[in-house]
Amino acid sequence: MTFDDLESGVVGLVETLGAPGAGLAVALENLFPPIPSEVILPLAGFAAGQGRMSLLAAILWTTLGSVAGALALYRVGALLGRDRLRAIVERLPLMKVADFDRTEAWFARHGAKAVFLGRMIPIFRSLISVPAGVQRMPVGRFLLYTTAGSAIWNVVFVLAGYQLGENWHRVEEYAGLLQKAVIVVCAIAAAIFVALRLRRIRRERTAARAGAAGRGTVYGTARRPVDR
Repeated sequence: MTFDDLESGVVGLVETLGAPGAGLAVALENLFPPIPSEVILPLAGFAAGQGRMSLLAAILWTTLGSVAGALALYRVGALLGRDRLRAIVERLPLMKVADFDRTEAWFARHGAKAVFLGRMIPIFRSLISVPAGVQRMPVGRFLLYTTAGSAIWNVVFVLAGYQLGENWHRVEEYAGLLQKAVIVVCAIAAAIFVALRLRRIRRERTAARAGAAGRGTVYGTARRPVDR
């Protein structure tokens, strides 16, 4: 199935079911990222401009779909659980349990902000719900920040489609630039992490070899065999 097929399916869903169809498409987008909200939301705004649904219904249904999809991923994180995820991290190359512990501590302090802002960042919009579930963030709190972040994102894109009318596809072009920028930043961050971790591993191995060699000497001088 190509991207054009997915886009055609989304368009058909919105045209057939109206605002509830847009909400359903957004919920599926959370679970299946190749379905882009950057297509669904402006399309819903365009449909509202054509009188096929009200603007308020477009915003409410798409936000409801966003929250429903986020809750499903929150549940996935809760089922996965902290201990299972910690065990997975322990087996990953270049990763250490300490990395997981630091991330966990950071999320405990900034989880609410991460969920709120994450709902407005491509790629992370869906993923941010998983660590919230792993950490068992209170559901009420999760819903509050997820709904707020999703509503802002949805309003911007629905209104853009509403204003652009027949040119609603232009929203997808600009949103694509934002997504590419996020991917580039993530790739750079990952490359820096790998480079620093490999350098650290090399240093640790060098220090270990030096320590092993040092154990074969006495005060820095090689041991001499004892004459008998």
